[in-house]
Amino acid sequence: MRVRVLFFGVLKELVGRSAESLDLPAGATVSDLLAHYSGVPRVTDLLPSLAISVNQEYALSATPLCEEDEIALLPPVSGGAVDYPATPAAPPARAWLVREPIDREQVIGAIKQPADGAVVIFEGMVRNHSRGRRTLFLEYEAYEPMAAKELEKLAGQAGERFAVREVVIVHRLGHLEIGETSVLIAVAAAHRGPAFDACRWVIDTLKQTVPIWKKEYFADGAVWAPGEPFPPEIRGS
Repeated sequence: MRVRVLFFGVLKELVGRSAESLDLPAGATVSDLLAHYSGVPRVTDLLPSLAISVNQEYALSATPLCEEDEIALLPPVSGGAVDYPATPAAPPARAWLVREPIDREQVIGAIKQPADGAVVIFEGMVRNHSRGRRTLFLEYEAYEPMAAKELEKLAGQAGERFAVREVVIVHRLGHLEIGETSVLIAVAAAHRGPAFDACRWVIDTLKQTVPIWKKEYFADGAVWAPGEPFPPEIRGS
């Protein structure tokens, strides 16, 4: 059977391509696919830290594969593009991706309602330094269909987990200059306590589970930002 394999972040650079077709025997699993790449120089060291998705859902090593499955090999996240619109005044979903500057005031204005006692905002911004080096700019890339689904899932889970009225997540992709907003999370609730807790949980979980990667550019080169480990329950190996 033939499957399609996608590579992201530093893994894409190590294998020298963003995607390829691969022939596997009938009945193959994710583990069999990983074994195929175990001999690729430098990729072997990354395999224990990868997460795997099959058709945009996280999968474990025993997951069986089928003809024409889309398998993504996902290095730890840092947190042919779809044409996403700029920040909408009334978003069609609770989470979305943009390639234009995020309009903070527009998001806050859209989420507020008279019943709310608090709207808590987290705004992640591009800083001018990283690990002792001066940062020039950043580039964010994502496994876009899956990232959009995972962000929407996070917003829904936060609403249920913390009993807040609404959660909105907007993440920027592409080229970002120093001082620009990379991610905006807004949580509306009757009381400030649950709103603060939900906002913190969303950004911490996003940094571990949503397939978005950050590349940092310096005067003397560029590197993919080291990501946080995937939670054990979604790690592929």
